Amino acid sequence: MLDIYANQRFRSLQASQRMRMTLLMWVIRNKLARNLKRVLDFAVALVAVLMASPIMILTALAIKLDSPGPVLFRQTRVGKWGEQFPCYKFRSMYTDAEQRLKDLAALNEADGPVFKIKDDPRVTRVGRIIRKLSIDELPQLFNVLKGEMSLVGPRPLPVRDVSKFEEGWLLRRFCVIPGLTGLWQVSGRSAVAYPERAALELEYVEGWSLWRDLRILLRTLPVVVAGLGAH
Repeated sequence: MLDIYANQRFRSLQASQRMRMTLLMWVIRNKLARNLKRVLDFAVALVAVLMASPIMILTALAIKLDSPGPVLFRQTRVGKWGEQFPCYKFRSMYTDAEQRLKDLAALNEADGPVFKIKDDPRVTRVGRIIRKLSIDELPQLFNVLKGEMSLVGPRPLPVRDVSKFEEGWLLRRFCVIPGLTGLWQVSGRSAVAYPERAALELEYVEGWSLWRDLRILLRTLPVVVAGLGAH
């Protein structure tokens, strides 16, 4: 929209006025849609927390019985406009996972700045199950309630991964609030190579709409149930 305005604003006074009105209406519609997205995020997340509370309680008990350490794993991640926030997950790894990361760096199976191993030895027995079913990410519903995350958006990356960005266009993902699910999740998750993942997330940022969010949410459920691309 801004590119169109820049190309046409000097053609004539009337054209400039029309473009200004069009731009104003676009800004208003976009603002209303963003506010509605926030209302939808809060309402759905609240209902999801209430419905998933028995699963979360059982998961917490299983984690405690399976291995020593806290139930929740808290990691600083990068959100909209580069603001950092604590991202919550059920702990799926042993407590020394971060310390062992350097020893496993050479085994990284993912390209780009992210780190991923299919059979990660740091993952606990319960961790493998809750990761496969995406139960480990349920605590992020509280991040959604707090406004730090959305239901749909690019996945929030750890500060460590963001610090490895080598291309400026990758930073455009921070123009929107990160989400629980997104185009990457419904397109294969870990089975998708990093360049394609980055392209999918940028495609979401540039083509965002509420209708697209709803379609992604509907596509997420069967992906999660089937455990596609999760490990």
